[in-house]
Amino acid sequence: MTMREIRTLVGGRGLVESPRWHDGRVYFSDWTAGEVLAADPDGRCEVVARVKSLPLCTAWLPDGGLLLVDSPGGRLLRQDGDGTRTVHADLGRTGWNDIVADGRGNAYVNRAGFDPMAGEEFRPGSVFLAAPDGTVREVAGDVAFPNGMAVTPDGSTLIVADSYRGELVAFAIGAGGGLSDRRVWADLGGGTPDGICTDAEGAVWYADVPHERCVRVAEGGAVLDAVEVDRGAFACALGGPGGTTLFITAAEWQGMTEPEPVRPGSGRLLAADVEVPGAGWP
Repeated sequence: MTMREIRTLVGGRGLVESPRWHDGRVYFSDWTAGEVLAADPDGRCEVVARVKSLPLCTAWLPDGGLLLVDSPGGRLLRQDGDGTRTVHADLGRTGWNDIVADGRGNAYVNRAGFDPMAGEEFRPGSVFLAAPDGTVREVAGDVAFPNGMAVTPDGSTLIVADSYRGELVAFAIGAGGGLSDRRVWADLGGGTPDGICTDAEGAVWYADVPHERCVRVAEGGAVLDAVEVDRGAFACALGGPGGTTLFITAAEWQGMTEPEPVRPGSGRLLAADVEVPGAGWP
């Protein structure tokens, strides 16, 4: 694997997640603080939204609206550039996790079937579609623990990280946003995928908390590259001026059932240069 410099753009945060490159800045969430932040490539950072939600994941719609998952409120919120916030969709229950929006304005939101932080008994999770008209319906089930999601550059495929099964699962996206033709896109051979992103060669980068790294894999699972970090890697996104900066949200993991899942102040937004630019969503 390539030896490369890992740069810290932002430090001193909590459980950081959901990096998204948009309009010259990388947006990411601090779940501990209930904040969404935006940082430029030099690390200058500001808070752009506050939502008391854990998880707190985001996605950008094609028209520039920012979607925020209000997990305890069971709502999908939309924030516009002037700060105006509205309810984009009523999700109908609590317990939501990650989100990705595609080029047609479909938003895919997933949820676990149980609350691991509360010690509940395991049940598999699901993926839901929040359509542009605000309707919400389940479009996939039996994902053991759904985490990061990405849509391929051609808009035809949704890829979902199943952390418990150690695999990336793919679905064909239909004309109305529905999912079909489920298949295992990659068996990660012991990897534990969290947040993911796609690149221009059709590969996927996945963040891995217990193995403290981000790994680039081809369809089928062949490992193409890896970026090692010194703490749990929760999510990654490609961006930067040429699309070849891998932004990584990372923190020192203490455990799902601990009062503080990560060590306070250990959350960082990291950056590393890679060869293939990002493509697709997020």
